[in-house]
Amino acid sequence: MKAIHAGATLKSVPAVAVCGLALGFGKPAGAAEPVAPGPRITVDAARAGEPMSPRIYGQFIEHLGRCIYGGIWAEMLEDRKFYHAVSADYRPYRSLQNTAFPVVGASPWRITGSAEGVTMDADKPFVGKHTPRIKAGSGLRQEDLGVTEGKAYVGYAWLKAADAGGAGVEVFLQWGEGEGGRQAVALEAAGGEYRKLAFRFVAGATTDKASLGVVVRRGVVLLGTISLMPGDHVEGMRADTLGLLRELAAPIYRWPGGNFVSGYDWRDGVGDRDRRPPRTNPAWTGVEHNDFGMHEFIRFCALVQAEPWITVNTGFGDAYSAAAQLEYCNGAAETPHGGQRVANGAAAPFGVRYWGIGNEMWGAWQLGYMKLEHYILKQNWVVDKMRGVDPTILCISSGNAGPWSTGLLKGCANHMDFIAEHFYCQERSDLAAHVRQIPDAIRRKAEFHRRARRELRELEGKDIRIAMTEWNYWYGPHVFGELGTRYFLKDALGIAAGLHEFARQSDIIDSAFYAQTVNVIGCIKTSRRNAAWETTGLVLQLYRQRFGDVPLATTATGPLDAQAAWGKDRAVLTLGVVNPGLEALRVPLEVNGARLAGTGTQYTIAGTDPMAHNDPDLPPRVRIEQQPLRGIGQSLTVPPCSVTVFALHAKPGG
Repeated sequence: MKAIHAGATLKSVPAVAVCGLALGFGKPAGAAEPVAPGPRITVDAARAGEPMSPRIYGQFIEHLGRCIYGGIWAEMLEDRKFYHAVSADYRPYRSLQNTAFPVVGASPWRITGSAEGVTMDADKPFVGKHTPRIKAGSGLRQEDLGVTEGKAYVGYAWLKAADAGGAGVEVFLQWGEGEGGRQAVALEAAGGEYRKLAFRFVAGATTDKASLGVVVRRGVVLLGTISLMPGDHVEGMRADTLGLLRELAAPIYRWPGGNFVSGYDWRDGVGDRDRRPPRTNPAWTGVEHNDFGMHEFIRFCALVQAEPWITVNTGFGDAYSAAAQLEYCNGAAETPHGGQRVANGAAAPFGVRYWGIGNEMWGAWQLGYMKLEHYILKQNWVVDKMRGVDPTILCISSGNAGPWSTGLLKGCANHMDFIAEHFYCQERSDLAAHVRQIPDAIRRKAEFHRRARRELRELEGKDIRIAMTEWNYWYGPHVFGELGTRYFLKDALGIAAGLHEFARQSDIIDSAFYAQTVNVIGCIKTSRRNAAWETTGLVLQLYRQRFGDVPLATTATGPLDAQAAWGKDRAVLTLGVVNPGLEALRVPLEVNGARLAGTGTQYTIAGTDPMAHNDPDLPPRVRIEQQPLRGIGQSLTVPPCSVTVFALHAKPGG
């Protein structure tokens, strides 16, 4: 990367107050807060900061809760590979039992018929450590499935008869009482080898209490694994979630963790999906099915038109495993691991450029946690081995503003292209204080790294920018499964103010990854049958699609947080305004350095209740409202408790 110092694009002009902060530099030493009798916004369109990276709108997905399984991935069945032994003691849910999405801690399969007719066979299991062996008259049934009337559901089962005489099996989907409340398909299992047999159903009612059953009518059957997905799934991914993600238009996704990565072996997630071993999730709860692995992540990124970012395991992992993973992704077919990728169905290299080097290795909760001086050695070792495979990759070190980041910057400056930072904010009772937390946290991270650039000789001539690889609010009950917190209108205001702060710090923050995308502290929430925008997701979508990318010197007084930016070709001046008050405001607007045409469009997320929220199974309470603007004068109106983006047409020649 080109070696420049922070703020180089603005050194030729004095620092300008932006919502009480200085664009590109942070608050000047000794500067007084602006004093004004009421809210006012001033924009100097001639004083532009460094363009915002589109990677500010990045997203983070982790194998945690219902982010991937139950959120992005379309599989409807829990423990489809029978990690847990099926037994007559049917008690599947072991945590979050009082929510709609409890966590499975034992087998979710209920035995039907004689309990003695189902045993777990450990002799040459199909996958994992054992396979259900089912005698005639017995079967398995999984409950609590969500189906929609008239919608198709497709699946398959790997079956093998215990002897050469074969076996008869019935697979059924049940949504109601009696024969009219179910549909069944007869399958014939042969002896010798497992066969993959498909089935299809059309639901006759809408319910979250449907069930899928397997009953052996004749003979003895070994059930290798089984799958059920909505018929409209897109290469294994939920069509409803995927549709929202495409609207979100995040340009880059970070995967697979998060704390998860420090105990993850990437080799478990390649090869035949049905033969990949199920594991205990190494960092969180439940089972890691390994259905969503390397190839699925790369394909997911292609489907949502995003660039992949892969984090390697520097917890329990080592440099050789990281280098092998990189070779698997980017290596030629002639390389050992590149050849494995080809054998697994991907002839062309994945070409992954961004590689995170570990996750939060500064935290004692992290698998493989070690002291700073030891981790510096490990990070450099890992990066050296990876660059030996592909010297063109961009490496991101896992920082934490304070002694840890300082140590990495001093000891690993030649082994990183970016440094990661994380932060999460809790709930505050005062609305304005709740909103203010997010931009304040971003500014503190930026100010730390500006000081480091001034003080550390190891950074001379380098431009190691921040990758804010996790940022969000994190509080409240787990409504949507493990860490599946609900977000409210007040949280949307904070996320918008955070995007404003990213604009102000555009010369030192290269990227940001909202954590996490779906369900787990996510901007999209899913039920068993539907997907919907969270309030925070509406903000991310709005700014990604409508906010400009060249930040302008902007001053706001009163309770407002405001930030302006030029849009494409400087034909539109965009202005984001957050009003954390419960009253509408008429705000004087002064724009210098540009001539406005008096027309434009207003996009608003607002409501009178800061606790308003959306639910995937209900009509939305919070949405983006759009209206044209004509005859714009010297003031704008912002609703109470609102995020508003004004797209104001500019006259040519400003």
